[in-house]
Amino acid sequence: MSVLFTPLKIGALEIKNRFVHSGTYECMADENGFVTDQLLTRYRNLSHGEIALIIPGYLNVHPLGRATPHQTCIDSDDKIPGLARLVDAIHEGGARACLQLAHAGRQTRKAYIGQTPMAPSSVGRDPMYLVKPRAMTEAEIYEAIEAYGKAAGRAVRAGADAIHISAGAGYLPNQFLSPYLNQRKDQWGGSNENRFRFVREIVDAARLQMPNGMPLIMKLNAVDYTPREGVTPDLARQYAKWLSEMGVDALEITTGTTVYSNMHMWRGEVPVPEFIRPLPLWQKPLAWLVLKGMVGKFDFEEMWNLKYARYIKPVLGNTKLGLVGGNRRVAQMEKLIESGDADAIFMCRPFIREPFLVKMIKEGKTKQAACISCNRCVGALVNDLPLRCYVNGLPPKKGRRLKVEGRRLKIEG
Repeated sequence: MSVLFTPLKIGALEIKNRFVHSGTYECMADENGFVTDQLLTRYRNLSHGEIALIIPGYLNVHPLGRATPHQTCIDSDDKIPGLARLVDAIHEGGARACLQLAHAGRQTRKAYIGQTPMAPSSVGRDPMYLVKPRAMTEAEIYEAIEAYGKAAGRAVRAGADAIHISAGAGYLPNQFLSPYLNQRKDQWGGSNENRFRFVREIVDAARLQMPNGMPLIMKLNAVDYTPREGVTPDLARQYAKWLSEMGVDALEITTGTTVYSNMHMWRGEVPVPEFIRPLPLWQKPLAWLVLKGMVGKFDFEEMWNLKYARYIKPVLGNTKLGLVGGNRRVAQMEKLIESGDADAIFMCRPFIREPFLVKMIKEGKTKQAACISCNRCVGALVNDLPLRCYVNGLPPKKGRRLKVEGRRLKIEG
């Protein structure tokens, strides 16, 4: 039997193999953040694909932490019945359900939350949202911590088998951990220990709501790739050590932020037309030039986060490590587990194209994921379209549209 199909124990939870569906935004909730039938169908299909642990897309813990219009939310008790249906859909095919808790911080728009986005510090104007965030008050920091704790309690009541907290991808916990995005001089910034305090507090708040043995998994950036130095491999290693000492059961190692360095999270093609399509007309020409300049600089690289996993793994003690990013060939996945460089294979885009990928691997029907990293699935989400594989292109958009002819940009309509 392949090592990929040996059980793995995370906390008190045993999962049946080494495959984990990494938290993936689906753009399938309704406008108020409630679970929909479309969302249930997606995860019901995935559950029958032999994936051991499924993490649905980042669930917003607080109304001011909402990142997108169709993001699933866990910010109020009335969301629990829908989330329980989501957990049941995941359980249907024998998978375990791990609900991911998230807060956008600065990575959102005023239109989504009704006010200027907030962050640890008022630093920089985001190139994606074109807004400079306001610094959080201490009362707002404690309110966000409390929101994580309450959200963890809702996840438990919904029947989740594990909880995942995203402290990567540029979201609020990552913002506190970053020396660039967190320039506070109080107890929440100014030193590594103080910048880590917010993450320490949300972990403690979540643990208070979780039964003994229930696994807590965290996503952690190894490198931020922000304009000035944020989280670095050395700093990530220190944070990882502290998280392990706190009893976090597993870490998912990633790189990049949604606003400043998203192509480091989605290495492969830069889907220029798809990224430009939703922009207002006045932004399209400049955006086209900027995005065209990125083409060829983020080509797909197999297991591009492996070097960081190898650097961080030695300080983790009993904490398991999951690797995300560029997992495509079965032989390389097996080598990763056999070497001890990682304990689990986290995947996102391959499962968008092939929900039954793990089942096909188990049955010997494939040796490699079919995903070509065209990133049109990411482009679809930017256009507020439901998550699926768009390798053949996005559906036509009514009204004016962008057309790229060679090196020329043409706006039609």
